[in-house]
Amino acid sequence: MIDNHSQAKQDVERARLAATVEDFLSVVRGVPNELIPFDWVKHLAPHGEHQLGVQSIPVDSVIGSVDRYRDFSRHFLPKEHFLDERWISVRKAQLGGRELPPIQVYKVGELYFVKDGNHRVSVARRNGQKYIDASIIELDVRVKPEPDDTLRDLIIKGEYARFLSLTRLDELAPHHRLIRFTTPGRYDIVLDHIRTRQYYLSLKHEREVGWEEAVESWHRRLYARVTEHIEQHHVMRFFPGRTEADLYLWIMDHRYFLKQRYGFDVGSELATLDFVRHFRPRAWKRVGTRLQLLLHGQKLHPTT
Repeated sequence: MIDNHSQAKQDVERARLAATVEDFLSVVRGVPNELIPFDWVKHLAPHGEHQLGVQSIPVDSVIGSVDRYRDFSRHFLPKEHFLDERWISVRKAQLGGRELPPIQVYKVGELYFVKDGNHRVSVARRNGQKYIDASIIELDVRVKPEPDDTLRDLIIKGEYARFLSLTRLDELAPHHRLIRFTTPGRYDIVLDHIRTRQYYLSLKHEREVGWEEAVESWHRRLYARVTEHIEQHHVMRFFPGRTEADLYLWIMDHRYFLKQRYGFDVGSELATLDFVRHFRPRAWKRVGTRLQLLLHGQKLHPTT
């Protein structure tokens, strides 16, 4: 009968082999195979933190590490030989029925980043353990991360968090559709739209219109109407990999172009239909884009 040390040694060797296979497949598919560095979370602009104490958390929800993100694969498989000794020690303790101390993690949204206990997470995940005890520090963020977020995704979400902080849209229109872009720097353009709306309303009503009134009016009269037309006419199917927010900016630019061309505002619906008629990609190109996104594990953004 194999002893615990020999079993643990075999297990770590198989785990490293699986990590090598993961690395190879990630190169073939063009998708990352690293843990998310906790440092990326700063882009979400956390505005506070608090202790949650020790709780049982899903192992699969641990997606990053504070300082060992290069040592393990995306699925917490050990990638280097120098990890073997500690990994074997943890696995031996598990095989021997010893109770291990809770790991320490940061919680961001519904995801976790390991502060201490990377090897314990690796062993647990490798051996199919569903939950693990953790001492949790929760960070307060306006926009939550998702497991497959890239650095660019987190930067954009951080910009969205700043946008929500400046506009208080989540308070003024708590059930508003998510405003997500696929390219950084777009929320500043939306803020310019709101300032323009504020100026227009002030002239129209011959009084000073406040920022919150302008935000609410912009959302109700401009953004919500355009996105309703996008949904009503199934526009998103023509632009795989894009979001409603991307389309909103393009359509608003097109609406301004049509106004300059014809001398009057054609309205959001006609601007939407005319934009699609002139700028939707050909069918073969749309299919190619969808296949490319699926092959690289990227998001199709069907509705948001």
